Amino acid sequence: MRRGIIDEGKATLRMKQDMQSDNFNMYDLIAYRIKFTPHPHAGDKWCIYPSYDYAHCIVDSLENITHSLCTLEFETRRASYYWLLDALSLYQPHVWEYSRLNVTNTVMSKRKLNRLVTEKWVDGWDDPRLMTLAGLRRRGVTSTAINAFVRGIGITRSDCSMIRLDRLEYHIREELNKTAPRAMVVLHPLKVVITNLEAGSVMDLDAKKWPDAQTDDPSSLYKVPFSNVVYIDHTDFRMKDSKDYYGLAPGKSVLLRYAFPIKCTEVIIGDDKETVVEVRAEYDPSKKTKPKGVLHWVAEPSPGVDPLTVEVRLFDKLFLSENPAELDEWLGDLNPQSKIVVLGAYSVPSLKKAAVGDTFQFERLGYFAVDKDSTSEKLIFNRTVTLRDSYGKGGK
Repeated sequence: MRRGIIDEGKATLRMKQDMQSDNFNMYDLIAYRIKFTPHPHAGDKWCIYPSYDYAHCIVDSLENITHSLCTLEFETRRASYYWLLDALSLYQPHVWEYSRLNVTNTVMSKRKLNRLVTEKWVDGWDDPRLMTLAGLRRRGVTSTAINAFVRGIGITRSDCSMIRLDRLEYHIREELNKTAPRAMVVLHPLKVVITNLEAGSVMDLDAKKWPDAQTDDPSSLYKVPFSNVVYIDHTDFRMKDSKDYYGLAPGKSVLLRYAFPIKCTEVIIGDDKETVVEVRAEYDPSKKTKPKGVLHWVAEPSPGVDPLTVEVRLFDKLFLSENPAELDEWLGDLNPQSKIVVLGAYSVPSLKKAAVGDTFQFERLGYFAVDKDSTSEKLIFNRTVTLRDSYGKGGK
């Protein structure tokens, strides 16, 4: 076998164990098999490879591992683990098994994850939709949030636990609410022209990075320009008003956050006679108007200049079912809306200097992190989690 004169699959080297044992993992398990595949480090030097059952315990022993922690499916392998170390007179680490972590609306199996990556259902091992550490990091999840999640669920030997994704998101929000400064971004910009504000005039207003920021502390504030052309989100305007609607509508007033109340006076409809392409409004410089609705917004930083344009990637649950691993056709359960890319979002100018990995709360939208695909010409933000907290409201 070592010399390569036996074909692959024609022979194996087995351990002489106990074929009479009640544990099938003592039935002369394979130690080495033939595989004519170059090793990433040794190249073509070897054409035989050790099995997991042979290598696992030996490596643990040689590396002086004190506790070898495994999930419950390896519990029956404990007998083989100690049998081989005893046969080789090697140091024996302590073995302890626990239940594996299962999270809803995703898969944790390495085999299934590998298929998602190799068949390009996702964008690599660090795809923000995956529960890999690289994926979570790229999505903007902090190590402290992951540790808080793990501490919260604890360790158990029950093999039927399924942890809701909401629970992880709860800990992510708890962490980012304390560490992510606020900013305003409009995903689907709708132009609003303020007719009673002089064209070309720009006011620099103070906006808060933190909800409890003090106005006398410059470090907790950032500047936002306010001009006669601002942009709100298309979803914050409708032609027909209602009592339960707090957005902008013809004849209705709303407050632009950190700025002034505005009242819609005219609506410009596109050539298709349906699409709203522009809203005209008047602002109340005295701020005496007290509307119920408060909208986030972004203004032209100077006359005729578009605000900072960014790309925003909205990530959602990767699978529609809570436990896709149980489905025969599990790939058919992939959520087609798990990744939505918004190319023409507008951002406040303060985000221009954001670096890869920086996290922010986009007001009324959720928590976002700067993606590694960002360039000096275009910033890309990944949505980490939304602002909605279903776990804290009983979604355990």
